[in-house]
Amino acid sequence: MNKVEPIRDREKIEEVKMELLKDNYRNYLLFVVGINTGLRIGDMLKLKVKDVRNQTHIILKEEKTNKSKKFFINSVLRNALDNYISNMADHEYLFQSRNGNNQPLSRSQAYRILNGAGTKVGLDSIGCHSTRKTFGYHHYKQHKDVALLQELFNHSAPSITLNYIGINQDVMDNSMKNFSL
Repeated sequence: MNKVEPIRDREKIEEVKMELLKDNYRNYLLFVVGINTGLRIGDMLKLKVKDVRNQTHIILKEEKTNKSKKFFINSVLRNALDNYISNMADHEYLFQSRNGNNQPLSRSQAYRILNGAGTKVGLDSIGCHSTRKTFGYHHYKQHKDVALLQELFNHSAPSITLNYIGINQDVMDNSMKNFSL
């Protein structure tokens, strides 16, 4: 399994959004929810309309850690969600598969959607975890608070968080740019 990376360039994030919108709004929303909450793909795919309608937070028990978490719904995400769910019933999955009646999108299909959009805009190493890593990378760049991000991600150490979002690699690469003997 290849390691996926965060999308570091904000312009590329916008390009991915536009590429996903060309296909359909569900795919766009999958990406927008991921980059604005840092939720794992498995947790996102289980969301139902009732989990987000008229809510200020997405509240769930994380699949991987089995811990209860609250994820704030910011204004960008709120608008995107409201546009999408306006004609949906509370019991419906947010990210429905086209196969079956009210079945959630599969993880493999979510990967194909995200990876395909990334490839179309010239990004390598894009997958399901890229949305979470992109959230983490830009959250860290904006706030410089690894302890907060560690808590948001339920990581056991700051070094795990920095490695996960690619900051350690960025620091190492930058240190080597102007180094020569």
